This record gives sequence, structure tokens and C-alpha cells, in this order.
Amino acid sequence: MSPQLPLPFSVPYAPDDQPIAERLLAEARLTPKRETRIDRTARRLIDAIKQFRIVNSQVDGDQIIYKADINLGMAVALDWGLIVPVIRNADTLSLSQLAVKANDLADRARTKKLNPDEVTGGTFTITNPGVFGGLYGTPIINQPQVAILCVGTIEKRPKVVTSIDGDDAIVIRQMAYFALTYDHRIVDGSDGEKFLSFLKEYLERNEFEV
Repeated sequence: MSPQLPLPFSVPYAPDDQPIAERLLAEARLTPKRETRIDRTARRLIDAIKQFRIVNSQVDGDQIIYKADINLGMAVALDWGLIVPVIRNADTLSLSQLAVKANDLADRARTKKLNPDEVTGGTFTITNPGVFGGLYGTPIINQPQVAILCVGTIEKRPKVVTSIDGDDAIVIRQMAYFALTYDHRIVDGSDGEKFLSFLKEYLERNEFEV
């Protein structure tokens, strides 16, 4: 077992952008219940991986192999256990395409209709125990991958914000705890912090191309 370190972060989500949501639903032909923040988180996660390729690598003996493709594993809880379908070449997909693919894989995972090659070849994994109300988690890396992101439940919390005039105010924000578990043989703590900071800033701005 490699040395694994969890790195927690508190992430404020920007308010929902209704035009984005409407375009996403129209393009992907999804029902409102299918549109989730985890899709947006996954899309921004992919952008963060592009900037910090070390988290998309693996160890082979004494060599570090940087993966050119981003094959995103998305953990799906089943009545009889857990499975991690893989979205191949996730970095080539738009937000709406990613949402459609993720929902398709999750649906077929629950009905035992996945193909063998759809659960192999992942280069990075995201897991979402927050869907069950979990505030925080420290998942185990799906080796030979070197990192996994855990997304806790998204809930309203008070947050201090500062106006452009320097005045502080307490406001209500949608917040979640993120935890990045990484292989400390490969990923330094500073890289993990920068990775999560990059992801946090993207989600705060809520800028998406659907």
C-alpha cells in the first residue's frame, strides 16, 4: 500500500446560473432531476487535472507515467456494493455531454448492463458520498491511479464575504467539503493544495460552456 494523504478543502459553490441550466437541459434532453452539481464539479475537475497533470499519472516500478488521456472514474453506489464506471476521454466532452455520459453509465451500472471495458482504464476517480448526506470523507485511491476526489454534501452555511468597499457581511452560501486523497510518493502536498485551490476558484466563478 502506498502512503496516502487526505487533503480537505471547503468549497463555496456559486449561485445556480439559470440560463446555463436551461441550455444544459435543452441540449442534453435531460429532465430537471438529472441536472446535478456533481456534473459541474466533474467538468471543472477535468480542467484542474489539465493544469496539474501529476494527479493524472501512475507508478510503474521506479517510473512515473503521465497519462495523455483523462479517463474519469465516477463511483456509483449499488445495493450490493460499489462500482466505478469510467468516462473515457472525459476532457474532450462538453458539460452537457459529460452529464449525459455519466447518467448513462450510472443507470447501466445499477441494472448490471455495463461492458467490462467500461470499468477499467480510469486515470482519476471522483466519489460523491455527499449524496447520502455525508459531510466529509477520506476515500482510498483506486490504484494504480494516484489521486481520488471526494465531494461531501452540498448544503447552505453562513459565510463571511467582503465587498469591494472592504465591508464584511455574513451571507448564506451553498458549501461543500472536498477531500483529495493522493499518493504521497508522487504528489507533493503543495501540488495537492494548488490543485484544490484551482478547482475551488473555478466553482466559485461558475463559468461553464455547455
